[in-house]
Amino acid sequence: MQLIIGLGNPEKEYTSTRHNTGFLVIDKLLADSGAETKFDKKANAEVAKATIDKKRVLLVKPLTYMNNSGIAVRALLDFYKLKPENLIVIHDDKDIPLGETRVQTDRGPAGHNGVKSIIEHLGTKNFVRIRVGVAPASQNEIKDTVNFVMGKFTAEEKKKLKKVTENIAKELEQII
Repeated sequence: MQLIIGLGNPEKEYTSTRHNTGFLVIDKLLADSGAETKFDKKANAEVAKATIDKKRVLLVKPLTYMNNSGIAVRALLDFYKLKPENLIVIHDDKDIPLGETRVQTDRGPAGHNGVKSIIEHLGTKNFVRIRVGVAPASQNEIKDTVNFVMGKFTAEEKKKLKKVTENIAKELEQII
């Protein structure tokens, strides 16, 4: 079984922000699979049992806030007796252009506090990350990183993101 975590922040004000890209991808996977989440009190996360390409997966949105994502991930790996190798983390990346993704394993957090929290709580970087680009055409457009990632997608950006989430669903079939 694979544990697929989408990183984001739980409050409504963050719903359509770049930093909640991981949640947006999980929402797409939930819609595609027809699975519904249930609140897991021990992990403080929304969890759904689903099937992707005939394989059982857990689709998860931690409700711990981004910087504490590792708490939920550790609790879920322990409860389901899974290893970090069974983990796929989907998150925004301000250094990758919007519309692109990178699939990587065994890499550092690259400035992403949610990934940093996971690495700290697991004691390893040995898990799959799907880095979803949210960067504008020119990095010069990012004046303040926090304001940028906490900013909402424009209508045009949402169109690109929709295509990306569809591609990620296909990529997951290859990964799992």
